[in-house]
Amino acid sequence: MKFISWNVNGFRACLEKGFEEFFASADADFFCIQETKMQEGQASFCPDGYFQYWNSAQKKGYSGTAVFTKHEPMSVRYGIGIEEHDGEGRAITLEYEDFYLLCVYTPNSQRELARLDYRMKWEDALREYIITLDAKKPVVYCGDLNVAHEEIDLKNPKTNHMSAGFSDEERAKFTQLLDSGFADTFRKLYPDSVKYSWWSYMYHAREKNAGWRIDYFVVSNRLMDRVKDSFILNEVMGSDHCPVGIELD
Repeated sequence: MKFISWNVNGFRACLEKGFEEFFASADADFFCIQETKMQEGQASFCPDGYFQYWNSAQKKGYSGTAVFTKHEPMSVRYGIGIEEHDGEGRAITLEYEDFYLLCVYTPNSQRELARLDYRMKWEDALREYIITLDAKKPVVYCGDLNVAHEEIDLKNPKTNHMSAGFSDEERAKFTQLLDSGFADTFRKLYPDSVKYSWWSYMYHAREKNAGWRIDYFVVSNRLMDRVKDSFILNEVMGSDHCPVGIELD
């Protein structure tokens, strides 16, 4: 099975930048998107053979997640069941017979870490939610997680230390999640590989490959032996992020 995740930075804008062509060529079983910036029905995209599920933010033009899948789920859950965290359309859970698929757009801590306190509450609540899912069946957790976990995961770690996405607190929360029984699939398979999934629109960052790896597929440890590949498609344009994915037996 092929899984793709992509922060499209505005689905309607991405549709005008080749999204449909990439979607067709990817031929994924599961295609998760983040930062849709729209309400369901505001874009005309109905690929044949796919079920689609949308979780939009209450605030229009902001945040939002969606999943397109060839496989009809047993159940679908929008949000993580906590009112404080469920107004921004940041999570969709699809349940299947032998795993859960969780698509997430993690809140950004913002400039000068203005939203870090909220981000810490989110991280704790989401980790508990994932652990609860994992107690029932394994989890495939993907999305823009807005954190570069280690120094290898961004071009300029020293100058970005304590910036949003590379604060000690955010990195520690990701470590805590992994220590709870989960694996960062790309880093597990490619411990020394330097690839990024997001580049600022400023200073020609993408041309210089001055990027960050902040988009992930994380799986329950007991699923890791079924992960045949984990990949970052940094040649695919259309957003300030690129798609990432895994192949799962």
